[in-house]
Amino acid sequence: MYAKGGAIVTLYIYPLGVYTTVMIEAIKKRALHRTKIIQGQMKGLEKKIEEDEYCMDILVQSLAIQKSLASLNKLILENHLRTHVADSMATGDEAVQQKTVEELLALYELNNIRGK
Repeated sequence: MYAKGGAIVTLYIYPLGVYTTVMIEAIKKRALHRTKIIQGQMKGLEKKIEEDEYCMDILVQSLAIQKSLASLNKLILENHLRTHVADSMATGDEAVQQKTVEELLALYELNNIRGK
């Protein structure tokens, strides 16, 4: 759950085993590779800060990490759409389908929250 404009928005968390589909192997492999890249980028960022490097260099490194995280998010979303969302929509159960749509809309809102 998170608050948005005074309203509480819930992201549904499904317990392990609710879905029989696991991560698609190729996507999982790419996602794990991306996390290793991000770990290296974070270590580089930490080193730049520790060594008092030029602020612009630190900012460039930070922005590169944000791009890498966006890439990881895209992979995880792709997996979710190809597995869980596809399964949900194929059920024919309107309540399950509605819950899935609400979940995706909540994720969209979370992604588009703007700071002041």
